[in-house]
Amino acid sequence: MKIWQETAKKIAEKVQRHEISAEEATKSALGRMADVNGSINAVVEKFDEEALNEAQLIDSRISAGEIVGSLAGVPVTVKVNVDQIGHATTNGLRLQKNLFASKDNPVVANLRKAGAIIIGRTNTPAFSLRWFTRNSLHGHTKNPLNPKITPGGSSGGAAAAVAAGIGAIGHGTDIAGSIRYPAYACGVHGLRPSLGRVPAYNFSGSDRFIGAQLTAVSGPIARSIGDLRLALDAMSQPDIRDPWYVPMPLKGNAVLKRIAISISPDGLDVDQKIKNELLRVASKIEKAGWQVEEVDLPPLRQAMENQLFLWMAEMKHGVGSALLSEQDPDALKVYDSLLNYSRKSSLNDVMDVLQTRSALTREWRVFLETYPVVLCPVSGQLPFEDLLDLKSQTEFSQMIDAQMLQIGLPFMGLPCLSVTTGKVKNSPVGVQLISSHFREDLLLDIGEIIGETIEPVSPKF
Repeated sequence: MKIWQETAKKIAEKVQRHEISAEEATKSALGRMADVNGSINAVVEKFDEEALNEAQLIDSRISAGEIVGSLAGVPVTVKVNVDQIGHATTNGLRLQKNLFASKDNPVVANLRKAGAIIIGRTNTPAFSLRWFTRNSLHGHTKNPLNPKITPGGSSGGAAAAVAAGIGAIGHGTDIAGSIRYPAYACGVHGLRPSLGRVPAYNFSGSDRFIGAQLTAVSGPIARSIGDLRLALDAMSQPDIRDPWYVPMPLKGNAVLKRIAISISPDGLDVDQKIKNELLRVASKIEKAGWQVEEVDLPPLRQAMENQLFLWMAEMKHGVGSALLSEQDPDALKVYDSLLNYSRKSSLNDVMDVLQTRSALTREWRVFLETYPVVLCPVSGQLPFEDLLDLKSQTEFSQMIDAQMLQIGLPFMGLPCLSVTTGKVKNSPVGVQLISSHFREDLLLDIGEIIGETIEPVSPKF
């Protein structure tokens, strides 16, 4: 097995044991990028010299007997919407192609502290707006499994890179599914941590408005659940520059081994192939000693509707003029379609939505005391045809409905895990796990029961 095919855990162990060097691991990942990135356009900025210099520094520290971090020598990628010193925080925008960061975002700083080697920056749609990844600055990212389906978004570049073996871990962000959905579409695993778990802040811009403050998080995408656990530990180290950061332990108290399963939550229309997969996975969990009960979940459609309101209120207040200036045709089309879900956004409306958030969060937390983990679909549909959101308003509305869980769960700040579990013809299929705040450990425990280590794929196009 070549180094780029290994998990992050294996690479870190081999580097620590002097079986391979961080430089060798980095060269292997850079070589893989050179071989496959041209066909998928997942990494839109690579920096071989910078990465190799960082790897050599790790090797010299190990040789000197210094203690290095848990990801020492592990090649990773970060998304172009987070600050990384010396690189532009483009967020897929021509307007920001020269917005060079002078400080690392805390999540990037934490990856460096852990010894990870950042080999490149991954693509996102303009404004990180969509579940598809194309923009006028960096171009179109393709799914390495199947170019006819979306790689997901907004962390489509991150998921495509991980799936193709370009780095063992990809950094992503999630405000309405932008970690979980790309992982689902590219056949890998993605963890949306709790609000406050992973510190993050871009010094190149101003603070975000309340909607994003309450719903946006950074987290990992990987080919193994073990690597998600390793990455979460690294990413979640303390940094008080994020005012939402909470220094909670990564392992919580023991819980009753009881899981709620919902095949069609809140009336969601779910593809029969996904339903079959949920039942198969539930059987696997039961065999591992957990009690699985099919029950009704707390409201999700209401959460989705309120999340869409916050999303659009924030965009109208802070992004509307930039949308007109950027003139990215995809972003303009999607924004126009989303306006159909927007109602008035007066101060009173915002106050009402935030009041609803409190009530829904309470209801979910109470439910999760009885059922510590929920098993449910990632989406109502298998991964979408690429660029589906640019078609008719009818198809756009169907897509939004299918993504109820992607949109609704962040409204309560809950942690969620997307686990790939198999394939249906040329499409990956998977399931989603939900738990209460700061109980990512439960998600990862169940994830290790149902999620296998995924071999990197080589694009055949």
